[in-house]
Amino acid sequence: MDIRDRRILILGGWGLVGTAILRKLIEHNPSEVVVLSLHEHEAIESCELMKVEAPHVRFVPAWGNVFVRTSLKDLSRNELLNNSDYRRQLREDTMESFNDERLNSSFLHTIIANHKPHIIIDTVNTATALAYQDIYTGYYNLNRELKQAEKEGGKLQDSLKTEMEKMLTTLYIPQIIRHIQILHASMLKHKTRVYLKIGTTGTGGMGLNIPYTHSEERPSRVLLSKTSLAGAHTMLLFLMGRTPGGPICKEIKPAAAIAWKGIKYGEISKHGHPIELFDCSPDNAETLEAHFSFTGNNQWTDLNDTLKSVFIDTGENGIFSQGEFETITSAGQMEFVTPEEIAKNVIMEILGDSTGHDILNALDNSIMGPTYRAGYMRHQALHEMEKLQEKHNTTSVAFEILGPPRLSKLLYEAHLLKKACGDLKCIIAHGPKLLTEKVDEMIRADSTLRSQIISIGLPILLPDGEQILRGPQVKIPVQRGRESLKITPEKIDKWAYAGWVDLREENMKLWIGRVQQIIDFVDSIPKDDTSSQYHHGIQYWDAQESMNIGKVAAWIFINEDKGLRIK
Repeated sequence: MDIRDRRILILGGWGLVGTAILRKLIEHNPSEVVVLSLHEHEAIESCELMKVEAPHVRFVPAWGNVFVRTSLKDLSRNELLNNSDYRRQLREDTMESFNDERLNSSFLHTIIANHKPHIIIDTVNTATALAYQDIYTGYYNLNRELKQAEKEGGKLQDSLKTEMEKMLTTLYIPQIIRHIQILHASMLKHKTRVYLKIGTTGTGGMGLNIPYTHSEERPSRVLLSKTSLAGAHTMLLFLMGRTPGGPICKEIKPAAAIAWKGIKYGEISKHGHPIELFDCSPDNAETLEAHFSFTGNNQWTDLNDTLKSVFIDTGENGIFSQGEFETITSAGQMEFVTPEEIAKNVIMEILGDSTGHDILNALDNSIMGPTYRAGYMRHQALHEMEKLQEKHNTTSVAFEILGPPRLSKLLYEAHLLKKACGDLKCIIAHGPKLLTEKVDEMIRADSTLRSQIISIGLPILLPDGEQILRGPQVKIPVQRGRESLKITPEKIDKWAYAGWVDLREENMKLWIGRVQQIIDFVDSIPKDDTSSQYHHGIQYWDAQESMNIGKVAAWIFINEDKGLRIK
């Protein structure tokens, strides 16, 4: 379809991929582009930026939540769930029969009806938006209230009623079905001719062995819910594309991380809030007794400051440290694809060219994987982050935004070993006892490093295995509505593996074993082998260079955690 003089609605236009698509669209002179984002300032900012680049195109900002009715579009998820009237409306809009009233009251329908776009490009990460409401946390909260009600004679308390209502509003499948019903009916009624969706695999192209999760489980049920919903979404779009009278439907699924928007030094935020810094001196260490308390002993110190470091901004996926970015983009991990490459394919598909990446046309052959351009530009990104770290005298290790806590734990442990030893062979030469002494001394002496670790939710397990340094929040164990957990030696080992910086001697032995495996592998490669057989070969593991924490973390995920990407 020709783009010239057409009206276009782009959902999620402020985001990383949305912005790249906007820049490609203006080359084809559409008459009007409606840029919809969740928040008003995002939509206006995007339109103002594009007006400078393309003054001949009319840009119209729009904002709000496309998954709810117009009257609720500007409310946050918490505001919706914490109001009984809003919860009732959400339940009815999702679970009751589909009718004209529900169609006409929908914000998505209102936008389509007002602008009557010829083309809709949907870059909203629908699977994340719906699946990350986390039905499992809702289950744990509801289960707690049910047990409490049983203790009190079966009386249905207000808190129990509230949790039951919240549970009903987080059911994924009814929400995606209703979203597709509204989308299809609106496009049919207002004669939209092309609908192109930027979808997701949910795992960045990796399998069930994906190391990046947000809980103790691997993979987490929340992550699998996202992938399941992404698959359900694709099949519903597949059916929509086979329905007579409707628009041409296409979906492009990037099967890699998408990056990047910018590289900067500054305050590190998570979920819109800066990460506050806390410290916990060894004198205030918390003794591990019979139960693990999520509230802790409150012996940490609020530093009245926030975490600042070098980061790479990947748009909707968040900001990552150098260590996190290097790990996730390593060969054999998620790797990555640039938003400009996605945008190029979007425009080609709209114009009628076959890119081979339309999953609705060829499910088996449509995945857009990592690219040469991204691999080439990865070095630029890492080099720029290194320069900024030198400039600001800081080290970008981990922020615990990418997930899992295990990655942050591995990166910080590797960072400690790097500071203690420098290169891989030095780690083996030190031995576990001396390594333990050096990293323990480092943690006790370096309050800045200690603060960064505990402030992102990672407890530090001291060498005695009985005391931890921590802040007010811990990522592992996962709370799930519980106030405390019984502590056993087995649980300490499990938690330390999953997300505690572990200074115990047995963990140093584990690290020495890992390093020895890496060195043995490198030594097994013939020195005269100059073929392309090994992408992690002699040059990659240069024994003379300082240890690279991202490379080591990626090696652990590939070899120890069996998290290798094979496609």
